Amino acid sequence: MAAQTAPPKPLTSLRAVRPFSRNEAAQSLPVAFEATVTYFCAVQKKLFVQDGGEAFVVKTQNDAALHPGDRVAIRGTTTAGLTREITASSIAFIRHDKKPAASAASFNELIRGQFDARLVTVHGSILSDDLEIDPATGERYAFLRLAADGGMIDVYVDNDNPGARNALLDAQVAITGIARNEFNGKRQLTGVILLIQSLRSVKVLKPAAVNPWSLPITPMEQILGAYRVLNHSQRVRVRGTVTYFMPGSAAVLESGAQSLWVQTQSDEPLKIGDQAEATGLPNSSGGFLSLSGAEIRDTNVQAPIAPHPATWQELTSGQRQYDLVSIEGQVVMQVREATQDEYVLHSGSYLFSAIYRHANTAEVGGIAPLREIPVGSTIRLTGVCILNDARAYNHNASFNILLRSPDDIAVVARPPWFNLRHVTLLAGLLLFIVLTIGIRGWFLESRTRRQIGSLAYIEQRRSRILEAINASRPLSQTIEQITELVSCKLGGAPCWCNITDGATLGNRPAKLAPSLRTVERPIASRSGPPLGSIFAAFDARSIPNPLEAETLEKSAELATLAIETSRLYSDLVHRSEFDLLTDAQNRFAMEKALDAMVQNARRAAGIFGLIYIDLNEFKKVNDLHGHLVGDLYLQEAAQRMKRQLRPGDTLARLGGDEFAVLVPSVRNRAEVEEIAARLEDCFSTPFLGEEYALNGSASLGIALYPEDADSADELLSAADAAMYEAKFSRTGRSRAAQV
Repeated sequence: MAAQTAPPKPLTSLRAVRPFSRNEAAQSLPVAFEATVTYFCAVQKKLFVQDGGEAFVVKTQNDAALHPGDRVAIRGTTTAGLTREITASSIAFIRHDKKPAASAASFNELIRGQFDARLVTVHGSILSDDLEIDPATGERYAFLRLAADGGMIDVYVDNDNPGARNALLDAQVAITGIARNEFNGKRQLTGVILLIQSLRSVKVLKPAAVNPWSLPITPMEQILGAYRVLNHSQRVRVRGTVTYFMPGSAAVLESGAQSLWVQTQSDEPLKIGDQAEATGLPNSSGGFLSLSGAEIRDTNVQAPIAPHPATWQELTSGQRQYDLVSIEGQVVMQVREATQDEYVLHSGSYLFSAIYRHANTAEVGGIAPLREIPVGSTIRLTGVCILNDARAYNHNASFNILLRSPDDIAVVARPPWFNLRHVTLLAGLLLFIVLTIGIRGWFLESRTRRQIGSLAYIEQRRSRILEAINASRPLSQTIEQITELVSCKLGGAPCWCNITDGATLGNRPAKLAPSLRTVERPIASRSGPPLGSIFAAFDARSIPNPLEAETLEKSAELATLAIETSRLYSDLVHRSEFDLLTDAQNRFAMEKALDAMVQNARRAAGIFGLIYIDLNEFKKVNDLHGHLVGDLYLQEAAQRMKRQLRPGDTLARLGGDEFAVLVPSVRNRAEVEEIAARLEDCFSTPFLGEEYALNGSASLGIALYPEDADSADELLSAADAAMYEAKFSRTGRSRAAQV
């Protein structure tokens, strides 16, 4: 008799389990160990345990209530999930001990997975606190957004306490909870979360300086004045095969089982199938991993990648995000737009789009004709899979296929002869014999022409809306066009749009009577709360139909694109012209305005002044009190100086502690000197903070056009020289006073 293989001995500690790879853990190795409970999620039946410096997630069907600090004996097997896990067959309570001490953790350590499943303490400030409801279980929980040094952390609180949450906004806190890493459908790390069972795990280190709901109302057109961003992300370099490239927009690199979206403005040609290198800043939003602000170069080394044959079920799962794939489907419709060709396909029970984006062909004869494929044809597509929601490990997500060229479409089978079109022709031929064919044929032809004309008109208006969004035309005009498109598709039904905290645009009835049935569709944001809602009103006696919901859904997506594109454009314009710390104009904007004033003064034989300002002993402020106090001092100094200026005068920060003021519309030097005196006097009052009081001062220099100089560069040099003369004069007086 052959000897039987002895079963493996159980692993008796978490330290023994930790060295195993994910593939080894997937072999269901037996475990039997003791550990201390750090967190228990009764809804998901997941237990977090820790022993020494090791921690694991235990899947269990045990309904017994376990608490942090409980010492338990666990038997089960190893499991390879998104992270290494254990599936328990039995959990026995031993005793109640102290909960393990939490480890201090930084965002950089958490994002690298160094503390996954462990009890940690993280410091930061609360940016948002919201109530969320789990769609699967209906459970309520609090959701906090923690801004830590290095990045954002999502904090999930099991027990919602609105009264306690309202006091946390903008507070500096220390949160003790279970660290978890967040993944997308390709098992790529996309973020960090903390799990805590109650707000008792949140320790307020420094309350918010002011109650956010007591802040003064800021006009909407001025809200970007409070916008501040400081990005310390480190540049990375990656290598892979080019599977997609849109000049001036983006490229996709694929290497092994991984692929990456690279945002680049480069127009330098990349050859599909070549190995390329890219360097840029890592970015993660909504589960999408990408490189932003990237530079990319072709190594001219061929490393072609064969497309992965895929089904729609595999693509909706998120496992092939950004991968080069091939899929078959039946053509439903095809549309030529100004910027792209779109083919809508049916595969199994799923509809998806294949999109070929037009490159800039203005210099080479325009866009090539649309490759027309008969409706009903079966085609095989080769392209890059793009998900609409990369966090597809929780649910299926819709997807599109990005085509590299029209050659990525291969016709597998033509539509069968016995289709709807041919049947209609045959029926028409038979009806022609009937006496009434003339009247019915005329009616059908008339109706068909109206429908075709309506569809062509609607597609034309949709293309104009997309062109308006791309050209950054006024947002109100674009939203009005969207509501008009909805009204046209819904037979003239009134349609309007409410922008969150903004205007109501479109054709809204003056009074919504009970005789009207109103349909609403939220305008979703790609991140954050809804941007507003779009409405349509119908006769209350009418029966709802799918066209209403479909039309409003597509229009809400257009509105999302229009609003977010408009806000992004406004943000970029402001950031290019204003200093982010002081909200004064930057050097680029000031020099541009100075050149324009010189040209205007030459044409009109006018005069204007330039005041150069240097904050005295600013370096001592940074050295004695730190850069944070130095930044606050610069902000307060800028605000004081703005209050001394007349309408039309412009304050600009040239860099560091140097500012300049453009003074148009003056008659003589005395008027400029009077403004300079007010600027100098505004520093006489001490700058007060919570733990400091600063006595500030500034040295000023004046230059007058054309008396002191007649060009922009010479005016700056003259004002700068006058400022240094004033600074040295002040220094001499100070030394004389000390003697």
